[in-house]
Amino acid sequence: MIKIIILSAILLTSLFFTKTVRAGLIKNVADTSIYDFKVDGLEGGTIDLSSFKGKKIMIVNTASFCGNTHQYADLETLYEKYKDKLVIIGFPANNFGAQEPGTNVEIKEFCTKNYGVSFPMAAKVSVKGDDIHPLFKYLVSEAGKIGFTDPIKWNFTKFLLDENGKLITVIHNKKSVLDADVIKLL
Repeated sequence: MIKIIILSAILLTSLFFTKTVRAGLIKNVADTSIYDFKVDGLEGGTIDLSSFKGKKIMIVNTASFCGNTHQYADLETLYEKYKDKLVIIGFPANNFGAQEPGTNVEIKEFCTKNYGVSFPMAAKVSVKGDDIHPLFKYLVSEAGKIGFTDPIKWNFTKFLLDENGKLITVIHNKKSVLDADVIKLL
């Protein structure tokens, strides 16, 4: 009887840890895709990444008080030019130098007022450390498969995924998305 209880506990624990991606059981982690993720939006609601199937997706960790914050303007320019085939999603994070201390409301106001951001923005998350958001844990894992170890070194690291949800590349936090090398990937 004790063996059955122990085996049941091990099985349940194993199932829990291998199938949990967000709040709920969806798939085995090895079978997870970008399209399995739903994230809270900056203004409320949910951003369902599966709604972007067929488009390239650029996921960017952002911050309002960073030396790279001016990149919001480049991201907005890129989004406006290519929004028929590319979606950009900003993820405010306070992981580096406490450069995103604001609330979701303050972040939205800052992005709209200063940069006219119209691309989707997620609610503030953690992109590194023990409290890393599951989406960024997934992206870091996928980046490792294509040779990027510890890809998130600072604010404005960009993950570019193809129309099928496969990670193409990680774009360094200092590199502009308007650079010719980035544009040719679109």
